[in-house]
Amino acid sequence: MNAVERSYEYCRRVARRRAKNFYYSFILLSSPQRNAMCAIYAFMRYCDDLSDEPGANRAAIDKWRAEMEAALEGRFSDHPVWPAFHHTVRRFGIPHQYFREMIDGVLSDLEPRRFETFEQLYRYCYQVAAVVGLTIVHIFGFDTRSALPPAEKCGVAFQLTNILRDIREDAERGRIYLPMEDLQRFGVSEEDLVAGRRDEAFLKLMDFEAERARAYYNESRPLLDLIHPRSRASLWALISIYSRLLDRIEGSNYDVFRRRVRLPLWEKSWIVWRALLG
Repeated sequence: MNAVERSYEYCRRVARRRAKNFYYSFILLSSPQRNAMCAIYAFMRYCDDLSDEPGANRAAIDKWRAEMEAALEGRFSDHPVWPAFHHTVRRFGIPHQYFREMIDGVLSDLEPRRFETFEQLYRYCYQVAAVVGLTIVHIFGFDTRSALPPAEKCGVAFQLTNILRDIREDAERGRIYLPMEDLQRFGVSEEDLVAGRRDEAFLKLMDFEAERARAYYNESRPLLDLIHPRSRASLWALISIYSRLLDRIEGSNYDVFRRRVRLPLWEKSWIVWRALLG
């Protein structure tokens, strides 16, 4: 087993262990595509961990950025992700700027987060999630650049879903992702979110934010017809899993403070089975 193969094996282990929603869609892809997805996921997972773990600091993220730039040129540090990452980026022609944007977004999470407007939140969603959609659409394969806008919207829809699911954990870290203009509109304070106050004002706010996320899922739907046919089952499963997570958040009447809303294994498996059947 050469260095690239060992690196891909490492990335597959990371994806199997950590990619709770993404991994189910990976199994519907060809082996080269699946390996590529695992490599990108392992890179992204480490990026996220750098900003989320205790003691997170700019120096560690700057070091990771420098290692990434070297890896893009074919020079690898001792981290096992880099040979597979480099191979994937070259094989699928993924623009390097996406990864730079991703690290910028992660870096911004080191400070307590506040967004005055949705436009500011959208920029953050672009950096940490839309660029993921733009990255993996290169692995899915596409023939026209008209695939890029719905890929961006898809990433935003996923991130908005994550934000609604993780309100409690984020507030505990000093991160309030919902725009201040929305909180003010519905009469919800930062203190309400930190205290886990699930009153009528909060429920109306969440209805509004869930509807916004749903609109981005709808805007991403054309992407299914714009990627290569062999990849459509995987993308359909991925969108279905995340949109069903949004359904469950809504179906729980936004009970996001008491527990983390999840999609059960049987439901994710059912979605993959439906995708396999076409």
